[in-house]
Order: sequence, then C-alpha cells, then structure tokens
Amino acid sequence: MGYWGYFVVGRAERPLGELEALAGAGGMTRRAVAPGGWQVWEYPSPDGDVGSMNALAGETGAPALFGFVMDSACVVLEAAAPESGGWTACLARAAMARYLGADREGLTLDDYFLEPADAAARAVAWAAEAGHTASAEAVAEVLTADPDPLAENLFFRLLDRLGVVPL
Repeated sequence: MGYWGYFVVGRAERPLGELEALAGAGGMTRRAVAPGGWQVWEYPSPDGDVGSMNALAGETGAPALFGFVMDSACVVLEAAAPESGGWTACLARAAMARYLGADREGLTLDDYFLEPADAAARAVAWAAEAGHTASAEAVAEVLTADPDPLAENLFFRLLDRLGVVPL
C-alpha cells in the first residue's frame, strides 16, 4: 500500500502549520524549506481535510498549493493565488482515471480536472505571481507523466518546474 496524504506548499514568515487556514490539519510536519520563505508541509491522511488553498493564499498573501497523494499512484492538485485565483489539476492522469472509475453521470477526468495544457498555463501564471518564471512546456511534461514509480516524485518535480522548491 502506498502513501495517502497531503503536501501543502506556501510562503509565509510563520510556519504554515500555525496558520488559521490550516487549523483543521493538526499534526502537520514541515518537510522542506526553500528560499524566499517557501515551505512544504506534510499531512498524512487518507480521508482528512487539510483546508482551503484559497484561505491559505488569502491569509499569507502569497500563492499556495497542495497535492493530495492517493496510494502513491496519483495526485490531486489544488492551487490558489491572491490575484490569479484557484485551479485544480492532477498528476498521473491514467491512474487518476482508474481511481475515479466509470462515473454514473458519464463524467470524465477532464470534467473534474483541467486538461494538461490548460493546467500548465494556470501553473505558469501561479508561478509568475509567486515571483518565478516557469515553462509551460516543462510543466505540461510533468502533468502528463506517469509516476516514476511514486506519484509523490511527480509532485516534487512540479514544484521544481514552478521554481518554488528545487529538487
């Protein structure tokens, strides 16, 4: 059985785990710190709610992102920024499609998540608001990649491509 849980990424002077926007995620642990005040926190939970990325972006005044890792097979991405707003995408799309299964209403993966090209454009805007330059092509490459072998690796590769947390 693989990993189930959240990775939360934000920029703040205080530890993210102390912020009101993440108060419902008690027991978070800091995983990494990067230049510019960026932090990555981990919240292992197969069914918990880490909070709202919109609330986190509002509280910190900076872009925020989380990845919910599902059994190390795929990742739900939710991002928000004070100016460019929120967006949702996924990593390891084929595995995510299997987790979603056949929807009774005929919905597909693209009904739940942005298509990779659209998600890459939103991610580049997110990175720009964070003060970083990102390549839509490099981001799209991660958004369409298969896990290698863990979906968590794709998440951290995405952070690298966004210029937030270098590998």
